[in-house]
Amino acid sequence: MADQKKNNDDQKVMSKFAEAAFIEQRRSRRWGIFFKSLTFIYLFILLIIFTRGSAPSDDATGEFTALINMNGIISDQMEINARDVKSSLKNAYANPGTKAIILSINSPGGSPVQSGMINDEIRRYRGLRPDIPVYAVVEDICASGAYYIAVASDEIFVDKASIIGSIGVRLDQFGFDRAIANLDIDRRLITAGKDKAMLDPFLPLNPKHQEHLEQLLAEVHQQFIGVVKQGRGDKLSSSEDVFSGLFWNGERAITLGLADRMGNVDFVAKEVVGFENIVDFTTYESFADRFAKQLGAGIGMAFENTLIKTLNNNYYLN
Repeated sequence: MADQKKNNDDQKVMSKFAEAAFIEQRRSRRWGIFFKSLTFIYLFILLIIFTRGSAPSDDATGEFTALINMNGIISDQMEINARDVKSSLKNAYANPGTKAIILSINSPGGSPVQSGMINDEIRRYRGLRPDIPVYAVVEDICASGAYYIAVASDEIFVDKASIIGSIGVRLDQFGFDRAIANLDIDRRLITAGKDKAMLDPFLPLNPKHQEHLEQLLAEVHQQFIGVVKQGRGDKLSSSEDVFSGLFWNGERAITLGLADRMGNVDFVAKEVVGFENIVDFTTYESFADRFAKQLGAGIGMAFENTLIKTLNNNYYLN
């Protein structure tokens, strides 16, 4: 009897232990599902926020001054690119409340192609809608390709210490031919086309290639000069330094005809446009777009040949 009672007690203990373990397992499973669901909801909300980007102010009401920010490097893969600026301009001009557009510029320059496309788009809209003036307002710097964009506006406003100018073109490259010779490295390159390896940094610079590149840059420089003259007209100084690649502070830029007046965004909106209410129409890239670009650029960089890589990264209006 004692043994049977002991067995019954053991079974009861085991049963309670199993029941407790089952309850604990079920509780853990519920908490696991809860936290997984919470994490999923959190990530889903973040995904919505990051992939939305910054939508232009299509719902802006009343009359106002439209603002388009241009901050950073000019390139199809960077902060300022023709696609986004075109979208910003389109939305600003489409809103009936827009009385003027301010381009707030803070950029050292970048791609001459992207700069030219933006310049063309601004001038196109100015021709279609002359009733909506466009003002460029410079913060810290408006140099090179950024100035290429600014000259498409009706007027350019600066701070006395802003950096303006740098009307020129550059192509950067390093030469490693003597380094690999000193290291006794054998350079093996196979090409089809006698000038295909023109920008190979491991080969000595060919005088013929140098002449060709200098001519190329000179032609782009003349295009830049033509755009500046078209935009600034008789305001420009006759000084040869204007197109030399030099840059000046805002105060000096006004005397050279590179800028018109002193003023910031708030001043222009209130005192020049007459509508101090400012609505931002800047098209910002979404997190997903930026991530996709960076991923694509990272993969593509591994396969770029020397010529494309050099032109992509080192060909600037500067």
